[in-house]
Amino acid sequence: MIKTLRAILKWLSEPAAVAAAMVCATTAIAQPFYVPSGSMEPTIQIGDALLGSKFAYGYSRYSLPYGVGPQSVRRLFGRLPHRGDVVVFRLPRDPKVTYVKRVVGLPGDHLQMVHGRLFINGQAVPLKRAGTGQVEEEDGSRHAIDRYIETLPGGSGHPIFKSGWNGPLDNTALFVVPKGHLFMMGDNRDNSLDSRVAAADGGVGMVPMENLVARADLTLGSIDYLNAESPVGWLARIRLSRFLHLL
Repeated sequence: MIKTLRAILKWLSEPAAVAAAMVCATTAIAQPFYVPSGSMEPTIQIGDALLGSKFAYGYSRYSLPYGVGPQSVRRLFGRLPHRGDVVVFRLPRDPKVTYVKRVVGLPGDHLQMVHGRLFINGQAVPLKRAGTGQVEEEDGSRHAIDRYIETLPGGSGHPIFKSGWNGPLDNTALFVVPKGHLFMMGDNRDNSLDSRVAAADGGVGMVPMENLVARADLTLGSIDYLNAESPVGWLARIRLSRFLHLL
């Protein structure tokens, strides 16, 4: 009986060790994420599988599986993101939901949208026309859209899509980012639910540092299977150009 029990424990030890190593790795080092929406186009496309660095900003309860750790306003080994970082985070009004957006505002920053232009601390963020691109909607349809390069304070430049200048989120009140929080926006500016909409109104609002999960560093691959008619059609949805693509 004892020999049988030892044999069972020995048989279970290897898969248990592999599972423990995977949990530790996805908690402390890196974790993959799938993107089902187009709010971060053109930087991130529908169907992209991202690899996020878990150690970039330190650790909070949301670094653990299912967010089972203790609540705290301080992060272990915490570091503030840079403006322009693409960040995976838990939605403040519903932490079971994971979002990915770009950090545009740091604690103490004053931000406002005026006729579609982003102002940070009273200065319009430089915006340069960069031709046109193809934006994909959630139903798989595509259409042309104007493309720009936006350069945030500190010199971080990134592409955005913009189709107009007087949309619902193009003129806002002045936002002041509280201590320990961040202001997030999507690169697909006219189709992004982000910090421009308060959590009480169904938006993102200000994001506490505690809610950060990872910094998105690259796409592992891209398969837009949500818009494939059947599993057979998945092959046609593979984007080879998105494999190992740095963000």
